[in-house]
Amino acid sequence: MSGEDGQEGGAGAPNVPPEQLALIRDSVRRAKAPRAKPRTWRGAELAERLPVARVVVDRGVLHLDRYFDYAVPKELDERAQPGVRVRVRFGAGRHRVRGGRREGGGLVGGFLVERLPESDYAGPLAALAQVVSPEPVLSPELLGLARAVADRYAGSLADVLQLAVPPRSARAEAQPSPEPLPPPAAPDPGPWAAYPHGPGFLAALAAGQSPRAVWNALPGPEWADALARAVGATLSSGRGAVVVVPDGRAVARVDSALTELLGPGRHAVLTAESGPEGRYRQWLAVRRGSVRAVVGTRAAMFAPVRDLGLVAIWDDGDDSHSELHAPQPHAREVLLTRAARSGCAFLLGAWGCTVEAAQLVESGWARPLVAHRERARRAAPLVRTVQDTDLARDEAARAARLPTLAWQVARDGLARGPVLVQVPRRGYVPRLACNRCRASARCRHCAGPLEVPVDAAGEGALRCGWCGRGEGAWHCPECGASRLRAQAVGARRTAEELGRAFPTVPVRTSGREQVLDTVSGTPALVVSTPGAEPVADGGYAAALLLDGWAMLNRPDLRAGEDALRRWIAAAALVRDQEAGGTVVVVAEATAAPVQALVRWDPVGYAVRERAERAELRFPPVSRMASVAGPMGVVSAFLAEAELPADAEVLGPVLLPPTEPGRPRRTGAPPPGEQWERALVRVPQGSGAALAGALKAAQAARMARASRAGSETVRVRIDPPDIG
Repeated sequence: MSGEDGQEGGAGAPNVPPEQLALIRDSVRRAKAPRAKPRTWRGAELAERLPVARVVVDRGVLHLDRYFDYAVPKELDERAQPGVRVRVRFGAGRHRVRGGRREGGGLVGGFLVERLPESDYAGPLAALAQVVSPEPVLSPELLGLARAVADRYAGSLADVLQLAVPPRSARAEAQPSPEPLPPPAAPDPGPWAAYPHGPGFLAALAAGQSPRAVWNALPGPEWADALARAVGATLSSGRGAVVVVPDGRAVARVDSALTELLGPGRHAVLTAESGPEGRYRQWLAVRRGSVRAVVGTRAAMFAPVRDLGLVAIWDDGDDSHSELHAPQPHAREVLLTRAARSGCAFLLGAWGCTVEAAQLVESGWARPLVAHRERARRAAPLVRTVQDTDLARDEAARAARLPTLAWQVARDGLARGPVLVQVPRRGYVPRLACNRCRASARCRHCAGPLEVPVDAAGEGALRCGWCGRGEGAWHCPECGASRLRAQAVGARRTAEELGRAFPTVPVRTSGREQVLDTVSGTPALVVSTPGAEPVADGGYAAALLLDGWAMLNRPDLRAGEDALRRWIAAAALVRDQEAGGTVVVVAEATAAPVQALVRWDPVGYAVRERAERAELRFPPVSRMASVAGPMGVVSAFLAEAELPADAEVLGPVLLPPTEPGRPRRTGAPPPGEQWERALVRVPQGSGAALAGALKAAQAARMARASRAGSETVRVRIDPPDIG
C-alpha cells in the first residue's frame, strides 16, 4: 500500500475491507474536488445567469437515457429557454476537453429541459451549438408524461418524445394561431339519454368534475355524436379534451360530429393524412392554447392540451391503438397515465368490451356506463348461428360456400337494402388443407404453405407461399388424398362466389387495397375484411359473418375476445330487430364468444374472461413482458437481469419463422432467422420493477454492444399478442 493510501486507510479506518476503502477514498476525492465552471468551446462568453442547460438528446438508446449538461453561450441566452429544440455536439457523454479539441461526435437534435446555475459535472462543458427555434414545444407536463411512458414500457425518453412531438415545420411556426374561442354552452344529453347514468356523466364534465367511465355503446352510428357531446361538456367547463380513435374514418366521423355540434374552430384534427406541415400547424394551435379539443389517431394521445379535463378512447381493442415504434406504447395505457397524473376525466368506449376495460371496472377505478338490458337487445339485430359441421351436409354451402340459412337471410336482406359479408382474410384462397383429414397443405421442398394466387386472367395455380415453386401433383402425406379444400377463403374469392350466387346484385369489396367509408342504402353485397366495414346509409339489412372458426382458432390469448369484438363491430352496423336486421355467424354455436354475440352481452363475456385469466394469472390481472432473440441469447439475457423476486419466467420457446414475402409481424424474427421467446410474468404491483429490471439489463447489453458486437434482444412490455 502506498504512503498516501496508508495515510487514508490507516488509523482512520482500522478494519475496513479493501473494496470499501477504495469507495471511501473515491468519495473523499470527489467531495474535495472543486467544481469547474462551465466553459464553452473557443472561449465564447457564457450566459451570466443560469449558464448550464440540461438537454435530452435525440438518441434512443437505453444506456444514454439520461440528461446531458451543456454550457449556454451569451449569444443564445435569450433564445435558450426550457422546452425549445436545440442542436448540440454529442459524442461520448459530456464532452471532456483534451488539447482544446472535442472528443468526436456530431451535431444532433434535442430538447432543452431546464436551465441551472451549475452542473454536477466537474469538468468543462460543451456549448449549445444552436437553438433551432424559440418555440417552446416541450412543456413540463409533456416531459413528465413521456418519462412515465418510457419507464412503464422499458424504453428511452428520446423514443417517446419522437412519438409525442411532431417534426418541426418552420412555415407552420411562422404562422400565428387563431385566437381561442370562449367556452361553448353545455350540450344536451342527446344519445346519452339512453344510458341511466349518461346525463349525470355529462353533467359532471360540465361542472368541472373528473368522472371515470367504461362505456358500452349501443349499436348504431350515434357513438360519434355521444363522444362529441362529452367533449362539448368538458369545453363548457373551461377545460380541454383529447379523443383517440383507431383510424382516419373514425376521426372523420368524430370531426364531423364535433363541427356540427360546436361549430368550426373549436377542435384540432391530428392524423398522418394531414401531412407534416398541416399536422404540425394543428399541433401548435393546441400547444399555444388556441384550441382546447383534439381528435385523432394514436399520435393524438400525447397532444399538449392545456387544462386537460377529459381523455377518451374509442374501441381500445383495435390493433391500431398499439404503437409500432419503440417502445410500442398502447394508447389506452397512455391515456390512463395522463388521467392518473393530471386528475382529469377518463372515458373508454366501444360496442364491445375488452378484458382490460372489465378490469378497470372490477378494480373500482372506473364506473360502467351501460344501457338497460332490454334497451340493448332492442337496438341490436337478431343473431342466428350456423355450425361449421353443418356445411358438409348443405347443398347450398357446397355450391356457393353459403349455408342455406345464410343464403336465405342474404336474399331477404337484399330485397330491403345492402347486405354486409365479413370475411376474415383478404386475397383469394390464402390457405389450403387436405379435403379428407384437414391436414395443412405444405410444399415438398421447403414445407411452406401452399396457396392459390390469382393471375391477371383470373385463373389460379397451386404454388408455395414461401419459395414460389409450383405444385402440380400434390398428395396428402398423412392420408394420401389428392383433393384440397380452403382453410379460409379470401375476400376476393368470396366476392366471386357471391356474384355467381346473386348475378343481378352488385358486389363491392372493402379491404386493404381499397377501404370504403360509406355505401348507399340500395341493395348490394358488400364483402369486407374485419375493420374495413363501410357504414351503410340507414344501416345494413343483414350481415353474414363467415369462417368464424378462422378467428376463434388463432393461437393467441385474445382470439375469442378479438373475434367477438370484430363480430360486434360488424353487427352494430346492421339495423335493429324491429327493422328486420339479421346477422348470421358461421361458427361453432356453443363457443363462448358466439353465445355472447347471440345474447349481445360483450360485457358479460369480458367479465368471465377476466375471471378465467385471473385463475391462470394472465394479463391484465398480471403484468407480462416478452423477451425475444436468437437461440441461446434470451436465456443469457434473463440470467443477467435482476428480475423481481416474484417474477415467473415462461419458456423460452421457438418462434415460428417469418415467411419470405409476407408482412413481418411486430416482434417476429427477421426472415431466415430462428428466434426464441420467453415470457416474464409478475403480479400487478411488480410491473414497474419488472420494466426497470429489463430496461437496466437492456441498457447494459447495449453499452457492451457499442464496444463489441452483440446479438439483438427485443423487449416488449404488455405485448397485445400473446400466442
